[in-house]
Amino acid sequence: MNRQDLRKLAELRVRDAEVLLAGRRYAGAYYLCGYAVECALKACIAKRTKQAEFPDRKRVMDSYTHDFRELVRLANIQKELNTQLTGQRFAQNWTLLRDWSE
Repeated sequence: MNRQDLRKLAELRVRDAEVLLAGRRYAGAYYLCGYAVECALKACIAKRTKQAEFPDRKRVMDSYTHDFRELVRLANIQKELNTQLTGQRFAQNWTLLRDWSE
């Protein structure tokens, strides 16, 4: 699975979650939103992997997680996340989602 696949999957899961949310199926919508965030974070990790690079095995193995904090670290986007967390709405949403688990 490549970066584009992960991005598309994230977008599809968001659309699926919107349908569930409209149908008041909150638990399913929450689950799919978490899945979408996981795919998006993994797309960020993939973006930082050069095409001809032989990736570090530990980094690859660490990527096989559902832990958002670990995925943020691996994607090297903590600074960007901290900037977004200054916004109240984003911070509230991140608080709801950061402990998501499959």
